[in-house]
Amino acid sequence: MTDRVYPSAKPAVNGAGNPSFPATKAQLYSNARPAYRPQARHRRSRCCSCCLWDPRPVAFLVLILLVGLTGVAFYVIYRPQRPSFSVTSLKLSYLNVTSSSQLNSRFDLAVTARNPNKKLVYVYNPIAISIFSGDVDIGDGVIPSFVHGKKNTTLLKTRIGSDRKQLESSEASDLKASMRSRNGLPLKVKLDTKVKAKVGGLKTPRIGVRVTCDGIRVTLPTKRTAATASTSKAKCKVDIRIKIWKWTF
Repeated sequence: MTDRVYPSAKPAVNGAGNPSFPATKAQLYSNARPAYRPQARHRRSRCCSCCLWDPRPVAFLVLILLVGLTGVAFYVIYRPQRPSFSVTSLKLSYLNVTSSSQLNSRFDLAVTARNPNKKLVYVYNPIAISIFSGDVDIGDGVIPSFVHGKKNTTLLKTRIGSDRKQLESSEASDLKASMRSRNGLPLKVKLDTKVKAKVGGLKTPRIGVRVTCDGIRVTLPTKRTAATASTSKAKCKVDIRIKIWKWTF
């Protein structure tokens, strides 16, 4: 057999007689190539935030500001005063609570409303009236809507009552205890309505009004004679109730 001799691998030699080596990374990848730098995105984020901005809160604030300025101007020009109320008379025809905690009552109420303004006319919605003894509602009624003229005093009359109104057992017990008191039954009258003011052709939005009259006492009637309540110490407080969105102030 013939032996074959394979030539050994030798490094390539350049023209100068020196062996050539593989190029370094600096030669393969030029140092002049700029390094990677992430691009800033704050400009795009600002643009997106502008697109997502909701103008409704600002419009709501502007609306409140305009309403406030209108109210201030209206007050400065016309100097409006709140209407006043007083309980003229209150008579109790009957009041009883059955063994099954059912309430029956009848009251005759007269309320005096006064408009002290020289230029304003008040236009009232129907007035809901409730009579309370403690926290127990013992009678309800309604006064029809009416127009209250300038510098005018109006007497409002209505009949209030309950017909077999079912009470909670605790309410029935509290009411019976108050009915047995020698000092008479303490009463509180509440009136709830909405009213707008008129000055010539100008009309304001309707505003909620609540009138609370305290300091009234009445004894239970005997036989067929109605009992007249004592109203000499009664005081009525008028509260303006303004509703903005879901809140009432």
